[in-house]
Amino acid sequence: MNTNVSKADYYEVLGVSREASDQELKSAYRKLALKYHPDRNPGDHAAEEKFKQASEAYQVLSDGDKRAAYDRFGHAGAAGQGFSGGPFAGGVDIGDIFGDLFGEMFSMGGSQQRGSRQQRGDDLRFDLTINFEDAFFGSETEVKVRRLETCGACQGRGSVSGRGPTTCGQCQGRGQLRYQQGFFSVARTCGACGGAGQVIGDPCQTCRGETRVTKELKLNVKVPPGVEDGTRIRYTGEGNAGRAGGPKGDLYVVLAIRPHDFFERDGHNLHCVVPISFPQAALGAEIEIPGIDGPVSIKVPEGTQSGKEIRVRGRGVPFLNEKGTGDLIVRVVVQIPKKLTRPQRELVAKLAESMSVENKPTSPSLMEKMKDLFN
Repeated sequence: MNTNVSKADYYEVLGVSREASDQELKSAYRKLALKYHPDRNPGDHAAEEKFKQASEAYQVLSDGDKRAAYDRFGHAGAAGQGFSGGPFAGGVDIGDIFGDLFGEMFSMGGSQQRGSRQQRGDDLRFDLTINFEDAFFGSETEVKVRRLETCGACQGRGSVSGRGPTTCGQCQGRGQLRYQQGFFSVARTCGACGGAGQVIGDPCQTCRGETRVTKELKLNVKVPPGVEDGTRIRYTGEGNAGRAGGPKGDLYVVLAIRPHDFFERDGHNLHCVVPISFPQAALGAEIEIPGIDGPVSIKVPEGTQSGKEIRVRGRGVPFLNEKGTGDLIVRVVVQIPKKLTRPQRELVAKLAESMSVENKPTSPSLMEKMKDLFN
């Protein structure tokens, strides 16, 4: 019994005409394989079956002799040409069909680029701790950063002779080695060249073929006024040199600000706590406190309560790279003396008696207030 009569037409499976070119066949198969591949449709038996049908159809139609036999005799002709019936049974190379995009699905060794050894250098981070005042006014300081620079002995070629790298004999410059695993041609990174596709036969003694050496860089860091904790300052092209003469990465200076003994920062505003005496709170006063940018005069209104905040406009932190300044917010706390002299006690007692007499006709006593509260 001929089991091939129930098979779908290969051209219909791929969705192409019988006059389709090799490129049209490859493109149609690529789309179907990407859509129905088992890795993208785990557990979907229908998708797996469509993937197998598409693979079988492409294997036959992509071969000139098999396609000619199939066009004349159908599936029987394809069987006569030695078709085994399984996807990729004829050695179809996934990498040739799908290129880098689909080949990554089967790669076991990463996605390193082949051919050119040039690579952009890595970005670097340098943590710089500054004083509170430096963040307020801005500052300038010299730092030392260790980074990779192009080797001067070999000019970044990595070899003593200056010839540079040669094609890797293990992978023939492809950067990958392919292995057949069932249906698939699986790619793995070449261990001899690390995926670069090239090796250095006579490595430079200074950089040992790495094309770069570690050196210390002195950099003048300018901190603008108004920076915050965690601000990053970028220095383009001051990172590690690229491999084999590739471009340099960038350097990021990340700022940390030491706390201040008196001031706290909240965005662009400065906060501080200032103690005042009872007479100053009761009678009002004008006091002077030290500010980061000079003395600050504060007017305490008569009858000020402990914990009141007094805002001084424009004496806060400068806006970073903009015009304007935040505010200074002063919280006053009324201090009660722990010990009084005899004359002071007598004065306070007279004041208490005076306040009690003055308030008695118009205000209920504390006990009366508590009774009202609990009743």
